[in-house]
Amino acid sequence: MTQHYAEHWQLRKPAVRGGRGVVATQHHIASEVGAQVLRSGGNAVDAAVSAGLAIGAVEPWMSGIGGGGYMTVHLAGEEAVRVVEFGMRAPLAARPEDYPLAEGTTGADTFNWPAVVGDANVEGPLAVATPGYVKGVALALETFGTLSWEQAIEPACRLAEAGLPLDWYAAHRIASHAHQLARFGETRRVYLADGLPPAAPTDGSVGTLRLGNLASTYRRLQTHGPEDYYRGALARDIAADLEEVGSRIRLEDLEDYGAALAEPLEGRYRDARVAAPGHMTAGPSLMHALALVDDHRFLGAAPDLDATVAYIEALRSVYDYRIEHIGEGGEDRLPTHTSHLCVADADGNLVSLTQTVMSAFGARIMLPRTGILMNNGMMWFDPRPGRPNSVAGGRRPLCNMLPTVVRRDDGSAFALGASGGRKILASVFQLVSFVLDYGMDLDAAVHCARIDVSGNEDVGVMAHMAADIVAALEDRYPTARVFPNGVSPNLFACPQVVMRDADGVLSGGVFVASPHARAVAA
Repeated sequence: MTQHYAEHWQLRKPAVRGGRGVVATQHHIASEVGAQVLRSGGNAVDAAVSAGLAIGAVEPWMSGIGGGGYMTVHLAGEEAVRVVEFGMRAPLAARPEDYPLAEGTTGADTFNWPAVVGDANVEGPLAVATPGYVKGVALALETFGTLSWEQAIEPACRLAEAGLPLDWYAAHRIASHAHQLARFGETRRVYLADGLPPAAPTDGSVGTLRLGNLASTYRRLQTHGPEDYYRGALARDIAADLEEVGSRIRLEDLEDYGAALAEPLEGRYRDARVAAPGHMTAGPSLMHALALVDDHRFLGAAPDLDATVAYIEALRSVYDYRIEHIGEGGEDRLPTHTSHLCVADADGNLVSLTQTVMSAFGARIMLPRTGILMNNGMMWFDPRPGRPNSVAGGRRPLCNMLPTVVRRDDGSAFALGASGGRKILASVFQLVSFVLDYGMDLDAAVHCARIDVSGNEDVGVMAHMAADIVAALEDRYPTARVFPNGVSPNLFACPQVVMRDADGVLSGGVFVASPHARAVAA
């Protein structure tokens, strides 16, 4: 007789509350960095920048200074929302011919584009897009922060010098991608020093792993400023390493790159104003999805079957439109493996920051002179020529990032976003509905069972959803699959949320699927 064994884990990370501020990130060390900034008198933007830089040293497979992102900022004193755009950009010399089509699709991190021969847009030198991270967070700090650049980057410098904390999860992430990491010289030398993935200590302690020359690069940035990344000696080292490995990025790509301040895309849903980044993000799709369910009156304390079906149908419609029409080359110009963090400070400022190197370990290329792990942002482009999101020199790709701020008419507000590639939109969409339609507090919303619809026919269902709803979904949708809320693989997005109640009480929460993620009160 065949025997089946199963483990059932019930995991939960309760939300935290604080009066001086709350920081929710993908890594508890980064959350503590941000909380300490708030305790020392910094504002939400200061804390977000410091925490974001820190993540690149403690969870580099998610994000870092070789990537890009978007930040949405709610300024309490001005009752305004602004967006900082620093997404990645195709090299000026990028050519569609670099990405000949193959059979199949690229996979879950993209938009189910056709596959490319040799996965040239997924890993390796031609997968790297021009990074915008340093330029973007420096612009945010200069515009909205109170700390100097030297102060903001100091915690990340210390963490990089200490080395990557090597616990069981970090060792697991490296081992899971060892085959890809082994393809590239410096990446192999750093992460697979003896030809094998590193092992975490078994005595309960945490080991360390030196990330090449990343620590010295952080100190160079601290000393010479963020412009050194784009126009100084550091820029020349980055460009030289990329040219030697076969990338099309040259020094002029870095010199020409610009981050930007922008107005958000805003819309009303129920009793709130929802603000998100514009055209090249998932912001337009969030507004589209909310509009599609606006006439639906959700009842009860949590989504029932009718509500869940409404979510599924809205997301399917949104993704069909998104893939066919949105991109820098499209006619529809709407107003204008990832990490996410959110910060709320005592003054009422809110920050939602999404930053990424794309897939786990990005393009899997670590630059030997600098220790920077480079993104694989070219994977976001449609490899088919002549389409709204096709490869073109200097073009910015369509992305999944969705840092969002919601302001309610009663004076309360919350900031949210998630990591998880294509799964981000479904997560943020449902969390907004959970709070505005059902009145859930932050802890209940983050842990409420969700579905995932991400641009294909599949419908993912969280295993702790009510059994009668699961059965009805499986009957209605032949492609519905129930997944456990496990640590690895992450089959749903991992959101972070911070909330400011109308009375000023602050709370923060994270979804449990990332073992490092934590919200910390200042």
